[in-house]
Amino acid sequence: MPLVVVGIGVLILLFLMTKLKVNAFIALLVVATGVGLVQGVPAADLPDALTKGLGNQMASVMALITLGAMVGRVMGDAGAAQRIADSLIKLFGPRGVQVAMVVTSMLIGITMFYEAAFVIVVPICFTLARSTRSNLLWVGLPMSISLSTMHSYLPPHPGPTAVAGVLHASIGLTLLYGLFIAVPVGGIVALVWPRLPFVRRIDPEIPEGLVSEREFAEDELPGLGWSVGIAVLPVVLIAGAAIVALITSATNPVLDAVAFIGNPTIAELIALIIAAWAFGPRIGRSVHEVTASCTDAAKSMTMILLIIAAGGAFSGVLKAGGTSDYIKTMTDHWSISPIILAWLIAALLRVALGSATVATVTASAVVLPLMAHGGTKPELMTLAVTCGSIAFSHVSDPGFWMFKEYFNLSVLDAIKVRTTYTTLLAVLGLLGVLAEQAILG
Repeated sequence: MPLVVVGIGVLILLFLMTKLKVNAFIALLVVATGVGLVQGVPAADLPDALTKGLGNQMASVMALITLGAMVGRVMGDAGAAQRIADSLIKLFGPRGVQVAMVVTSMLIGITMFYEAAFVIVVPICFTLARSTRSNLLWVGLPMSISLSTMHSYLPPHPGPTAVAGVLHASIGLTLLYGLFIAVPVGGIVALVWPRLPFVRRIDPEIPEGLVSEREFAEDELPGLGWSVGIAVLPVVLIAGAAIVALITSATNPVLDAVAFIGNPTIAELIALIIAAWAFGPRIGRSVHEVTASCTDAAKSMTMILLIIAAGGAFSGVLKAGGTSDYIKTMTDHWSISPIILAWLIAALLRVALGSATVATVTASAVVLPLMAHGGTKPELMTLAVTCGSIAFSHVSDPGFWMFKEYFNLSVLDAIKVRTTYTTLLAVLGLLGVLAEQAILG
């Protein structure tokens, strides 16, 4: 039974990493290989499944995360992250840093991928935690939870957008209905979770190399306009491209240029080039100093990227092993509410495959025949799938490893914190969709 194999694989991975202290990258590849063989992936095909999973994951996040880390480090070494953090503290007060993180993350996260938004906001999060002498999770969890909610629930993120296309749902209505669920659910969980006793007992250190250790005097800090402007520049470029794509015909020649600069990787590259000048020669820092900041950021990201890629390899092997086909067959004859069934299928696929985007795309194909019976708005079915896809983030999810490494957590602590909050977001999201169905009819 594929799900049992996945469960055993996860337990073995936890044993390797927690008891034997095996490096996460190695442990993931070993377990992925074993799971693939047990699931019946031919030995001759298994290396291809592993490398394809590694390659696909690296292709999707390597440049984006590395460029984002470089922008964050350049800003941090010039004092821009401290300027933004100090301004947020003045605006919201020292006791309001969590609200500041929720508001900032939701505004940025509406249009930006989790990974892209994460690497933009996390330097500010680190600086806020240090400035207020707060537990890193006290500040970081509201950020991560808010970004997770926006990314998983709402278009124009890739998973929700793909599901809306398959189910012939309106992107605009899906976004509208989703916001009524995502904002209260994400906000409440983001503010409650850091206060739970089992979370407060975890007190990680800020990882070395990802934030400047220097404390700047007020007169050394760059201007707030430059600091905020460069921080949000990728958001503006990506959001602008998404809006133009929605309101402009596909034949418009301007669309290609807008799509190019609105690509997340290109947007981050543009931000880095401008940041290198604005927080380099413009304020008297040499090109060598800026380059050193970029190099330090890249060095700090090496193991994080390898672990994220290995998570992609694990997910790729599970997909090659036919886990998604097994779940489709298993759920074909379940006689329950279409919305609940759509949520369950997405949640099972998320557990089995790891990637929320893969889970949503696969689940939408399974759910599509349910739409033939009518009676349920396609927008609500879309939201049911996207809410289910956020559940049970664990070791087969590359985002799990990003969260773990940036917040310097053990595997067990990451499971305690991230797996639980993503599952709660999924359940509350389902309740929200059911409530909207009752209201809208």
